[in-house]
Amino acid sequence: MTSRAVLSYLSSFVLMALSQCGMAAGGNFASCNELTATGNSEYPPFLWRDKQNSTQLQGANRIIMDELSRRIEVPIRLQHAGPWSRAQSEVKAGRVDLMAGAFYTSNRADYMDYFTPVLLYTQSVVWQRKATPFPFQRKEDLQGRWGVTVINNSFGEQFDRYAKANLNILTVASLAQALKMLATNRVDYVLYEKSPAQAYAGLLGLSEKLDAVEPHISSEGLYLTLSKASACNTPSLRHRIAVALRDMSQEGFMEQALLDGAALWSLKNRQALLN
Repeated sequence: MTSRAVLSYLSSFVLMALSQCGMAAGGNFASCNELTATGNSEYPPFLWRDKQNSTQLQGANRIIMDELSRRIEVPIRLQHAGPWSRAQSEVKAGRVDLMAGAFYTSNRADYMDYFTPVLLYTQSVVWQRKATPFPFQRKEDLQGRWGVTVINNSFGEQFDRYAKANLNILTVASLAQALKMLATNRVDYVLYEKSPAQAYAGLLGLSEKLDAVEPHISSEGLYLTLSKASACNTPSLRHRIAVALRDMSQEGFMEQALLDGAALWSLKNRQALLN
């Protein structure tokens, strides 16, 4: 093959490769005309399932996602994807782009990019029966007792490591199931975030039976995350989201969203969430 032929062949090859790259980039761009998002749908006032449309999520994090969508000029479709464990699996696989609220763990960081600043903060606490409380001042006081939480829930890496090595904690699919197990003496305590568990205790008629005790076991930030397997995970999009979140945080938007989410929760026909 002559030098000219070789050059002609290489040029054709490069042009074909560039064309294919352009097609791929165009495909990714087209697929990012809309972002999908999910979260923990048993997490009022942050997130909960809409009573009229069980696939839709409402709450403080929904208010934040709607404003973020407006600022980055990309529609964000926030929907229920199943129990909390299933929601995480969907984001990990890239079938859902965004997680609207997750604690940081190194395991989750393997498959999700975390944005700062955090959306909001929440405290995780020990829930006990009011009729049969036990002394609790530190995590070591939980040893020898049986607890329960929701599958794939995290309380911060430090507590998670301690719990795995030293505590007996069952996992169930839903917060409602965990609280009912505590109320019926099947476990000694529930580990969960204070605000969502408080809301569900009221929903289940268990507020007079169950109590959140102090001190809290952890205080963690709820982060917005983007699946590393998402076709929309590009430097440009990450930058736009990060800038929008920074501005929203500086303006006090997140705190107001939490107040609005709590007010919305109190107005809803909450019994419909059990259906």
